[in-house]
Amino acid sequence: MTFDPKPTLLEGRFVRLEPMAPHHAEGLLAASRDPGIWTYLPVPQPETISDVQKWIDEAQRAQQAGTEVAFVTVRRHDKLVVGSTRYLDIRRPHRALEIGWTWLAPEAQRTPVNTEAKYMMLRHAFEKQGAVRVQLKSDERNEKSRRAMLGLGAVFEGILRNQMIRAHDGYVRNSAMYSITDREWPDVKARLEAKLVR
Repeated sequence: MTFDPKPTLLEGRFVRLEPMAPHHAEGLLAASRDPGIWTYLPVPQPETISDVQKWIDEAQRAQQAGTEVAFVTVRRHDKLVVGSTRYLDIRRPHRALEIGWTWLAPEAQRTPVNTEAKYMMLRHAFEKQGAVRVQLKSDERNEKSRRAMLGLGAVFEGILRNQMIRAHDGYVRNSAMYSITDREWPDVKARLEAKLVR
């Protein structure tokens, strides 16, 4: 099995993960209006359609370079863009990647949207791509995100000290690192499937 993640459509009962494209700009801008979304993300809140278009351009350059695959999160029942997520830190020789840059509009939080999106991304990484490791990380201060990662079944690995400097405000961030391995995936998969049928 060749480990080579590429843009692809992932579709579930509640959500579609569509490869990020220029036509998503207006929907992404509308979904990103709540400042609370951006408290812990390493980029500033987009203010204009031009900001979002630049963000999409950067994501597509990373895709072309083979380092990231960006998705737009679309809620199925109303076809509304409600956020974004991506594969990043793709390390082909090691069959490993990270799921991150995940954000959701407030109305999509605490719904099955994030659970199903993570389920589809993990299933695609492990079962279609042959990943041996999927990692997730969060700002150390983001307790909500950290609880969500544990809720997925990810294992806490430790704190990466001074792991990044946020370009827009200079904040030196510690990152909490979590992971799921291929051996753990069957149990994580069963846990997520049980959550999604509730």
